[in-house]
Amino acid sequence: MAKELASGDAAPEFALPDQSGKPVSLKSLKGKQVVLYFYPKDDTPGCTKEACGFRDSMARLTKSGAVVIGVSLDGKEAHQKFIAKYSLPFTLLSDEDAAVAKAYGVYKQKNMYGKKYWGIERSTFVIDEKGKIKEVFRKVKVDGHVDEVLASLK
Repeated sequence: MAKELASGDAAPEFALPDQSGKPVSLKSLKGKQVVLYFYPKDDTPGCTKEACGFRDSMARLTKSGAVVIGVSLDGKEAHQKFIAKYSLPFTLLSDEDAAVAKAYGVYKQKNMYGKKYWGIERSTFVIDEKGKIKEVFRKVKVDGHVDEVLASLK
């Protein structure tokens, strides 16, 4: 079991396809603060509310010098529909084999209605300009989350 990532750790490098199939790597984002948020599934109630929260605070996030990137196990077609449906102004990455979710320690065994399955635990990592983790939010509660993220970008 990998150790849990904490503030001050180097963020694990990744390269994943975005909603258009174009690869996005952490290296390519050096020099910017990155809000890397992992969410379970496109177009489900909690994930939609979270994505729309980031969307509605985009101006404040951008002013803080941050780039918002969402990651789920969904493929690019699902991401394209999700972005179009809610006018999401940020990149969504497809982690279809969960390799990046595992590297960040957010791929967990979950339990719904007594059925156990593996999936993403809603988590956000704020990564500084040098690629170090500045703040970690685990088991994110959607309400008020964007404000916590904005506070950590200051």
